[in-house]
Amino acid sequence: MQSGTANTRRWLLEFDPAQKRVAEPLMGWTSSTDMLGQVSLSFDTKEEAVAYALREGIPFRVEEPPPETKRQPLSYSDNFKFNRVGQWTH
Repeated sequence: MQSGTANTRRWLLEFDPAQKRVAEPLMGWTSSTDMLGQVSLSFDTKEEAVAYALREGIPFRVEEPPPETKRQPLSYSDNFKFNRVGQWTH
């Protein structure tokens, strides 16, 4: 599986759950009557998100993103290189 970096530069405003999720007895699915748990607003900058929360009177906390790590490009054919470092196992 490969994961890219698209849509990772946005700031999200997500609401904390107001109540606990409960398991539905017949099927075992979890559900909640909290409709704000389905709302997620995205902003281009942290300042826009904070300004919106302050303007609307929404209590908030800012969670900074983790530092970016350098991704090393890999390819499937590298698994079969003659000078591969390490053993190939299945």
